[in-house]
Amino acid sequence: MEGPVCTPGEKKKKKHEEKKKEIPDRVTLKKEIGLLSACTIIIGNIIGSGIFISPKGVLEHSGSVGVALVVWVMGGCIAALGSLCYAELGVTIPKSGGDYSYVTEIFGGLMGFLLLWSAVLIMYPTTLAVIALTFSNYVLQPVFPDCVPPYMATRMLSTVCLLLLTWVNCSSVRMATRIQDVFTVGKLMALGLIIVVGLVQICNGNYEALTPQVAFSMERTPTVGQIALAFLQASFAFSGWNFLNYVTEEVVEPRRNLPRAIYISIPLVTVVYTLTNIAYFSSMSPEELLSSNAVAVTFGEKLLGMFSVIMPISVALSTFGGINGYLFTSSRLCFSGAREGHLPSLLAMIHYKNCTPIPALLVCCAATIVILCIGETHNLINYVSFINYLSYGVTIAGLLYHRWKKPNLYRPIKVSLLVPLSYLLFWVLLLGFSLYSEPVVCGVGLVIMLTGVPVYFLGVHWKEKPKCIYKFIERATYVGQRLCFVVFPQIDPVENENPAEWTDRSSGRSSFSANS
Repeated sequence: MEGPVCTPGEKKKKKHEEKKKEIPDRVTLKKEIGLLSACTIIIGNIIGSGIFISPKGVLEHSGSVGVALVVWVMGGCIAALGSLCYAELGVTIPKSGGDYSYVTEIFGGLMGFLLLWSAVLIMYPTTLAVIALTFSNYVLQPVFPDCVPPYMATRMLSTVCLLLLTWVNCSSVRMATRIQDVFTVGKLMALGLIIVVGLVQICNGNYEALTPQVAFSMERTPTVGQIALAFLQASFAFSGWNFLNYVTEEVVEPRRNLPRAIYISIPLVTVVYTLTNIAYFSSMSPEELLSSNAVAVTFGEKLLGMFSVIMPISVALSTFGGINGYLFTSSRLCFSGAREGHLPSLLAMIHYKNCTPIPALLVCCAATIVILCIGETHNLINYVSFINYLSYGVTIAGLLYHRWKKPNLYRPIKVSLLVPLSYLLFWVLLLGFSLYSEPVVCGVGLVIMLTGVPVYFLGVHWKEKPKCIYKFIERATYVGQRLCFVVFPQIDPVENENPAEWTDRSSGRSSFSANS
C-alpha cells in the first residue's frame, strides 16, 4: 500500500521544519568545555614547541646544567603563582578574553587595548608561527636527514597545517576540543617516552652530567641579566598557562572547573618539563645540546636506534596540537576585543549554525601566515616573552588594585596577598634585569606595545569620524557577514548578570546594585 500523499503545502511546511532544526535555538557560544577539555587546553597550549626549543636557550644563558634545571623548576613555580591569581580573576570577572578583559574591566579601555594590540599584532601570531615552523622542521627532518629542510618547504607545510586547523576550528567547537584532547594525550606520551628512556639511562649509571659537582661547574659565571634571559626563554615554554581564561564563557561551570583545571595542569607540566630536561642531560652533554637544532631528534638518534623516527613524529604531533590550541584561544581574544568595540565588529560575530567565531579565526590565521612570510621568527621569542611577562604583571597588579577599589566584591576564590605580591616581586626583578641586560630587545617590545596608543585614539576614542569611513566599515562588515554566514551572538539574560556589581556576601549588603 502507498503511504499518505503530502500536499504541496504540507511538503513546504515539513521542509521548513527540517531547515529550522538545523539552526540552533540560540546563536551563541556553547558551553562545551568540561574539566578534561579544560585541562587539555591548558596542557596543550603550554606543551607546544617550547620544551623542544627552549632547553637550548635556557642552558646557553644559565651557564650550567644545574642552574638550567633550577630555572625550569622556578619557571613552573612562577607560572603556578600567576595561575592562582588568574583563577581568582577568572571567577570574579567571568568573561572570555583573559588578560585583556580583566585589564579593560579594571584599568579602562586604553590599557586593555594596548595588551590586545601587542597580542594580536605580534605575540600570538609569532608564537603560532614558531610552533608551526617547529612542526614543519620535525616532519621534514626524516626527509632531509643530512641537512636543514628547505625554507620554502617548511613555510608551505606550516601554512597547510594552519589552514587545516583553521577549517576545523571554524567547523565545530566540539571537533576542535576533541583534537586538543587527543593530541594532548599524544604529546604527554611523547614526553613520557623521553622521560622513561632518560630514567633508564640514569638507572644504568649514566648521570655524570647531573651530579652536583659537574652540574654546577661553569666555565663562565652568568650575570644576573643572563639568568633573567634564561627565565624569559623558559617562560616561552610555559606560556599558555593562562589560556583557559580566554574561553571562560565556553567552560561548563567555570567557577568550579576553571580553578580545578589550573590546579591539575600547572604542577603536571612543571614535573614533566623538569623530568624531560633531566632525561636530555642523562644522555647528552651540554655541548651536544647547544649544538643541536632539534634536541628531541638528537636524543632519539642517540638512544632509540632504528626507532628514532618515533621522536620527530611525536614532536610533530605535539606541535600540531599546540597550533590547534593557540588558534582556538587567540581567536577568542579577537572575539572579546571586537565585542568591547576595540576591533572591527565583524570579529565579534559567530557562524549562525556552527556557533564558531569564523572571522576572528581567519584573522588569526592570516596574521600568522604574514609572520611566516617575513622570515626568521625564532629571534622574536625574547620579544614575545617580554611582552608576555609585561601583560602578566599588569594583570596581576590589576588584581590588587581591584581588591582595593572594590573590597566588598564577592570573590568565589580569594588567594592570599602573598601570592600576587611574590609574583610581582619576581616580575619587577626579571623585567628590570632584562632591561639592563638586553635594552634593545625589551625596548622593541615596549615600542610594539606603545604603537597601539595612536591607533586607540584614532580608531576607538575618536567617535566623530567622517561618514565615508563609517559607510566603508558598514559595507565591509556586510560583505564579511555574507561571506562567512555570521551574526552577532545572542545574550542569555540569565548569563548576563554583571559580576562587577556583586558584593561580598559577608558584608550584609545586597548581592546586586540598585542599577540591576
